[in-house]
Amino acid sequence: MENWLGLLRLRVRRGINLAIRDTRSSDPYVVVTMAGQKLKTRVINDTCNPEWNDELTLSITDINVPINLAVYDRDTFTADDKMGEAEIDIRPYVECLRMGLDNLPTGTVITRVQPSRTNCLSDESCCVWDNGRILQDMFLRLRNVECGEIEVQIEWINPPGCKGVF
Repeated sequence: MENWLGLLRLRVRRGINLAIRDTRSSDPYVVVTMAGQKLKTRVINDTCNPEWNDELTLSITDINVPINLAVYDRDTFTADDKMGEAEIDIRPYVECLRMGLDNLPTGTVITRVQPSRTNCLSDESCCVWDNGRILQDMFLRLRNVECGEIEVQIEWINPPGCKGVF
């Protein structure tokens, strides 16, 4: 734990208009990887608009390492089909944490991150103060696929014994 900066809670909320990989639909799940860590959501059967609402927690040792998300279609008798991938850069979020803000009204927008060619955002993403914590909601456009987005949210957790980002 001495090398950890902290934990990042990643809420994988839902998929939007994901690619069809079976006859009329897909059985999607998300694999999250970062610095040797690998986590998965549960499979949602027979939909291209899954509602996961799964919470995954990553230990953060380097804020410059991106979080990778890959969406797959689960298949029973063959290898699972890839349905696209995206990447999260947590540095803008960590910059908000480092501001050392306190006692802001809930809903206060701290910063806005715009979609660009260098990120996977499909829409503006805001870091927002919410009852003493900073949250960032994101809609991520999937790459290397014909269509699809994923909605996620990140939140920093500072457990005892971690270095922190301050």
